[in-house]
Amino acid sequence: MTDIAAIILAAGRSTRFAGRSDSATKLVAALSGKPLVRHVAEAALLSAARPVIVVTGHQGAEVEAVLQGLDVSFAANPDYATGLASSLRRGVAALPATCSGALILLGDMPLVSVALIDRLIGAFERGLAEHAPAPLAAAPVKAGERGNPVLLGRDLFAAIATLEGDRGARSLIDSLGPRIVECLVEDDGALVDVDTREALRMLDRA
Repeated sequence: MTDIAAIILAAGRSTRFAGRSDSATKLVAALSGKPLVRHVAEAALLSAARPVIVVTGHQGAEVEAVLQGLDVSFAANPDYATGLASSLRRGVAALPATCSGALILLGDMPLVSVALIDRLIGAFERGLAEHAPAPLAAAPVKAGERGNPVLLGRDLFAAIATLEGDRGARSLIDSLGPRIVECLVEDDGALVDVDTREALRMLDRA
């Protein structure tokens, strides 16, 4: 059984989606009748990843409410306004000590599939067993573009703890060279996020 966890980042303020006068978080907006973040959480729960941890911040109560009934745990990030790095640090800090890695899922990427999540886990675990030096991360690549989610190995957790501001793990991933497992995929979900209301409308129509 895998010891790869899933961390869903769901703490941001969604400023491009909400606009200046609207404090709502896009993560509870509906796609095909279901909140964006619930799409992500359900995919994680159907995958091999365990546990599934949701990092909340802006409108945390609303995010938790739309995830009721799911086997997820919540990690509140009171510093969410400082940027993405604080949520990533909070999620990693909430992981069990036994985890050898964690998938970082974004709450506004509702098309990420169970198959994609499990493929990343499988590729990373095979790398740990078969290659020296062992891989430090895994990521999907579609048409030459690296997407999400990314899987970060335990050996990167200390570096994640030093990140500040609105920086995610991208800077760490880009510096790994051959120690990242790249999975070539045809899955559009690896690249599709929802930043604006128009993007949500277009995705819903599609």
